[in-house]
Amino acid sequence: MKRAMKKSLMACTLVWSALLIAKDGRAPLNQAPAKESARTNPYQGQPAAQKAGQKLYVRECSSCHGEHGEGSRAAPALAGSMESAQPGAIFWVLRNGSLWHGMPSFSHLPEAQRWQIVTYLKTKFRP
Repeated sequence: MKRAMKKSLMACTLVWSALLIAKDGRAPLNQAPAKESARTNPYQGQPAAQKAGQKLYVRECSSCHGEHGEGSRAAPALAGSMESAQPGAIFWVLRNGSLWHGMPSFSHLPEAQRWQIVTYLKTKFRP
């Protein structure tokens, strides 16, 4: 009986911790390894990549983050976190997702398309 209670308590603690972390929309970006965060965007400053990224964002991301990045019940707003985020960290989150935050992986998209989304986000949410 004690063992079952310990397991139950541990599970509740993990769920509670995940919910607390989930309130911080930037948490997945902070999880990116330093080497990945340091990656540079090969499409930075390219208007064609920004436009392609916008189309991809609408198709892949807007259902959760909102058409203009305003957020929803399913996902946080992007303003604020995108402005200070490193392009490599955004790319890492797109590739890996964040299970605890309900963010799916977008590794099904080719690398170039993920970088185009990063280009759009960094253009849309400039500091």
